[in-house]
Amino acid sequence: MGFFSGRVSFMRFRIDGPSPGLFGPEHLTRLAQRSAGRQRLASADGIETGWIAGDHILDTAFTLEKNIINESLQFALRVDSLKLPADLLLAYYHAELQARSGKSGGRLQPRHKREAKAAARERLENEAKDGRFTRRKSVPVLWDARSNELLVGTTSPTAVDQLHSLFEHTFEFGFEPLTAGTLGYRLAESRQQTRGVDDARPSPFVPGTSPAEVAWIPDEDNRDFLGNEFFLWLWFRSESEGDTIKARDGSEIAFMLTRTLTLECPRGQTGRETISSDSPTRLPESRRAIQSGKWPRKIGIVLVRHDEQYEGTWHAETLAFTSCKMPPGKEEAERARLEERIDQIRHLVETLDLLYDAFGKIRHGDAWSAELTRMQKWLHGK
Repeated sequence: MGFFSGRVSFMRFRIDGPSPGLFGPEHLTRLAQRSAGRQRLASADGIETGWIAGDHILDTAFTLEKNIINESLQFALRVDSLKLPADLLLAYYHAELQARSGKSGGRLQPRHKREAKAAARERLENEAKDGRFTRRKSVPVLWDARSNELLVGTTSPTAVDQLHSLFEHTFEFGFEPLTAGTLGYRLAESRQQTRGVDDARPSPFVPGTSPAEVAWIPDEDNRDFLGNEFFLWLWFRSESEGDTIKARDGSEIAFMLTRTLTLECPRGQTGRETISSDSPTRLPESRRAIQSGKWPRKIGIVLVRHDEQYEGTWHAETLAFTSCKMPPGKEEAERARLEERIDQIRHLVETLDLLYDAFGKIRHGDAWSAELTRMQKWLHGK
């Protein structure tokens, strides 16, 4: 399964319904009823979706032992799309056209071309019934009963839309994304700072350059630009105060920005650039980019908390965490190893939340004005 081996990628979603408490046979039955190849939800463009149990692309055997682990439900979305090869369709069309040309003495009419095109497509679709032209891909899904959150192993909006539709048909409720704006509001509730989120506007890190609106934010009610500000704040903290932040629970989170950095002009004028290096934020071109008003949209980061280290790529607006290298497991027995992996993922999510919460406490409180001034001076090398 996607969450149990190798690197881990996920976007987070909040379930629009009650917590399942404990998963059981009824959840597996619902998945099986809409498994791939059985009762699939087909769209007008011929794409079909269904659930798989996760061992491989054709696995539809849902079991308690395999799919319910440590208070979580593991499964995957399979997307089947029919891709008829254009070159073969063209070849069949010419063959059909040639046959009609012989019958009509070489005098082809417009109807002959229409008939040839229809016959060629029908021939190809008949051949496709055995699946030879079907492309299948899967998206791992983890439903955590403790948090009532869904972790989805993709950043593709199309795949998320397909997942949402099938999930709603299967379990009779949907889910909402936990992005920088929605998660920021959720974390602010426990600090009684929700007014600060409501009133937030893009910060003028570079006076005269920072925009009142952000090019990639869809509307004025959206607060996902807080993720971009969070990444710039992490960059500032790493250079001005060190690489360790005290979290709300008393733990310490050490972090290092590494590997990759994507920057973009929030005004949508000077474009995007991606910098790859062991320490991308320390390169002069990175500093020049943020001094010109660009904001970080994606960063590579190493996180250490409770002696557990994670390394991955963090996306600013969605807060998706991708290609994460997980800590080595300590358990040897297979079942214990799987349960340990779930706990590691929970620990990672908690660490990400605590780090974002540390920023939110400052950003949505009275301390932000002074912090912003310090960041402005830092940007200008003062």
